Amino acid sequence: MKGIKFIIAGILFGIIMAKSEAISWYRIQEMFRFQSFHMYGIIGTAVVLGTITVYLIKKFKLKDTQGEPIIFADKDKGWPRYLIGGSIFGLGWALTGACPGPMFVNIGYGYWTMGIVVLGALIGTYLYGVIKNKLPH
Repeated sequence: MKGIKFIIAGILFGIIMAKSEAISWYRIQEMFRFQSFHMYGIIGTAVVLGTITVYLIKKFKLKDTQGEPIIFADKDKGWPRYLIGGSIFGLGWALTGACPGPMFVNIGYGYWTMGIVVLGALIGTYLYGVIKNKLPH
């Protein structure tokens, strides 16, 4: 029963993703072809809300569920690794029509072929774990 709040949050996330059409392969293709503002609007809204949330967490010194302070560590400013990683992520997103959250929402929606995409993501994650110590970080 302890994890029920996460299940509820996941269900709400799935409903929002489906109702906003963010799981639609056609909407994602429109975005990558610069034919529609729809997905850019969703992503932009998420960025604005995330920025406001981080500001409020810092301003009110909010704590996590265990009572520990939430700390935002500065990230490495080495842009080449973000360019390469972002390009790989974007190519996968464009080819499959789904990023990690919508992959699972699509399966829940009954698009069973997304199972192939999830399997590919799991294999890619596993392979990264195998070779991550050999990569420049």
